[in-house]
Amino acid sequence: MGNTTVLIKAWKRLAGAALLSAASVFSLSVNAEELELEKDELTFGFIKLTDMAPLAIAYEQGFFEDEGLFVTLEAQANWKVLLDGVIDGKLDGAHMLAGQPLGATIGYGTKAHVITAFSMDLNGNGITVSNEIWKQMKANIPMKNGKPVHPISASALKPVVDKYKSEGKAFNMGMVFPVSTHNYELRYWLAAGGINPGYYGPGSSGTVGQISADTLLSVTPPPQMPATLEAGTIYGYCVGEPWNQQAVFKGIGVPVITDYEIWKNNPEKVFGVSNSWAEKYPNTHLAVVKALIRAAQWLDENNNVNREEAVKILSKPNYVGADEKVIANSMTGTFEYEKGDVRDVPDFNVFYRYYATYPFYSDAIWYLTQMRRWGQIPTDKPDSWYHDTAKKVYRPDIYMKAAEMLIAEGKVKKEDFPFGSDGYRKPQSEFIDNVTYDGRKPNDYLAQLKIGLKAGETVTATGISK
Repeated sequence: MGNTTVLIKAWKRLAGAALLSAASVFSLSVNAEELELEKDELTFGFIKLTDMAPLAIAYEQGFFEDEGLFVTLEAQANWKVLLDGVIDGKLDGAHMLAGQPLGATIGYGTKAHVITAFSMDLNGNGITVSNEIWKQMKANIPMKNGKPVHPISASALKPVVDKYKSEGKAFNMGMVFPVSTHNYELRYWLAAGGINPGYYGPGSSGTVGQISADTLLSVTPPPQMPATLEAGTIYGYCVGEPWNQQAVFKGIGVPVITDYEIWKNNPEKVFGVSNSWAEKYPNTHLAVVKALIRAAQWLDENNNVNREEAVKILSKPNYVGADEKVIANSMTGTFEYEKGDVRDVPDFNVFYRYYATYPFYSDAIWYLTQMRRWGQIPTDKPDSWYHDTAKKVYRPDIYMKAAEMLIAEGKVKKEDFPFGSDGYRKPQSEFIDNVTYDGRKPNDYLAQLKIGLKAGETVTATGISK
């Protein structure tokens, strides 16, 4: 993709004196002086998904400029390339899977201390199956007024998977990365319906999380999901938008459930930087978080009044690069399941309301429980380990400092931030399996889940050992 820089944009604006008021120049310099930036030319990475929107909006609406930042946004080929770029310093920061800073910090995959002071959104993913699988599933789904009753349980898929197993056929599904929300959400949905998605552990099957699996999950980059489904390599996938809606538009698949229906208002992406970068450039980090908070506010303000403009921005080839109609389906409050079955899902993408951008420790701990549940964390850990790890990676202290500055500047409202929070959400029970999650008690939570590792269990190359 072609790079776009705020620096170039700023120079163009300065050249056009008629378009630049003296007041705005004064404002820019005052903001820059306030924070005494250690670094002002930055490069951020992202993957072509609609939930990279806070970065695009901070750039397009001039929020980075307001902080004195000259930013380049670069699309990355896949999540591993993106993470490596942040760790080796090619990128100053990036739109990340929430599990990436956690996985890197505990040494799952590449070992590096990565932190986040900004959660980018809530919800935003879906699970899609091919037309042929949908045809077989549909016979197991209750109907009302001629339409399937939602949410659809994976128990409707289980007879299909069992049939494939009995015939000796692998049932392949795609997800985007081993520590991705999509991997954990797809596993959660399958397990809640009685389908074992497999464990990570020793050996070749364990490396890809397929020990004792009923379904074989594998990594596919998000933009390639529809084509891989169409080729018949996988029978379904979990991914962010616009790649579920594109399957509908192309007539190759049917989204069966959104992650909002798996876990209402679940945390999604984060903005990650290396800990060494954050320590070297603390004021620059604060300025970045300030700009991203304003972008999130813009995306949700006045009941999503700016979403159509956001869709136009995201459809540009240097951002998501998908058709406006495809992006608009989910970004403007609706979601199309089976062709023509359009339903209201006003919170499919949430960027600001419900404290969406605050990095809750309890969100981090949920991801860590899923890593333990499926064997990525091979042995039991005490509750204290979960809390300590979350606090090492999630940094609400930086976030709240940025928020307080914006409040003082009159750019955001105090009531939009969880002052007084200890970093833990109240116990949450709006999961598809009705299990309650309390981030303060991770081991108690793991004990409630029917499929998944329990206390004292480890994964061997052939199964579970107690």
